[in-house]
Amino acid sequence: MAIERIIDPVLTSDDADEQIIEVTLRPQRFDDYVGQERLKTNLKLAIDAAKKRGEPIDHVLLYGPPGLGKTTMANVIANEMGAGFRVTSGPAIERAGDLASILTNLQDGDILFIDEIHRLSRVVEEVLYSAMEDFKLDIVIGKGPAARSIRLDLPKFTIIGATTRTGSLAAPLRDRFGHIYRLEFYTPEEIAKIIERASAILDSKIHPSSAKILSTRARLTPRIANRLLKRVRDFADVNGDGIIDDMSTKKALAMLEIDELGLDPADRNLLRSMIDNYGDNPVGLTTLAALTGDETTTIEDFYEPYLLQIGFIEKTPRGRRVTPRAKKHLDSPLG
Repeated sequence: MAIERIIDPVLTSDDADEQIIEVTLRPQRFDDYVGQERLKTNLKLAIDAAKKRGEPIDHVLLYGPPGLGKTTMANVIANEMGAGFRVTSGPAIERAGDLASILTNLQDGDILFIDEIHRLSRVVEEVLYSAMEDFKLDIVIGKGPAARSIRLDLPKFTIIGATTRTGSLAAPLRDRFGHIYRLEFYTPEEIAKIIERASAILDSKIHPSSAKILSTRARLTPRIANRLLKRVRDFADVNGDGIIDDMSTKKALAMLEIDELGLDPADRNLLRSMIDNYGDNPVGLTTLAALTGDETTTIEDFYEPYLLQIGFIEKTPRGRRVTPRAKKHLDSPLG
């Protein structure tokens, strides 16, 4: 069983228990959405054009590492369009009939958000092709020689797909999205603004310097920033007067074993395993997974994006290699 990490960018059971709080922290409009300026500029133009024509916005594909706000951005798009918002996920749509049921219950202008769209089965994808392109649904009634195909008209709707693995999407599906955008990692300054906004919503007072400290530990990811803020708030409530200051922030983070760059024991174990066993030589992904006991997809999706972003590992044709910068960090007292 995988151990849940406080700095894991995917939703954990702890987040699931706090879904009401999580929803309230999500921005509802572009004006409240911190960061992703290039993406917001392009989407605002597309939304304004669609509203001026009285049409749904073209299908949108959002991709990037988990925790950067793909679901939140989809919800913001729906709010800006004034459209109904339906949510599902790739693994939840097991059969073509499941997709047909969802699509036939949409209204004109509705937005259907499909999380983990890369995990749709090929059979479901094929049904989705004509639905996205022609707003038609081809279904087969009956079996054997008596089977016949009928085509149903669908309302004009928009699909917003989210994925962490664009390479796993079939090319015909990817080509049917009119807008394809990557969500980038946030800057520490943007993360600090997100933390201050979330703190105000949670009715917790936080010092600007404390928000800055948290912003350097949040791995440039809003979901992790909000999660760390809640844990530091708990510490300040129990061990202080509830005000999140520098002292309570540093003590809470030390208790969580999160260093000044946001690395936790699992990250440090990964880097040290690479150094101890292979030194400056590259190591293959499968070998690395065997060393750490993690799945290869876990390493690719949850460890690598941030470690690559901060320059702690590099990819070579022969595998992954730890950089001198990472070695210097591990040799420091907090590393």
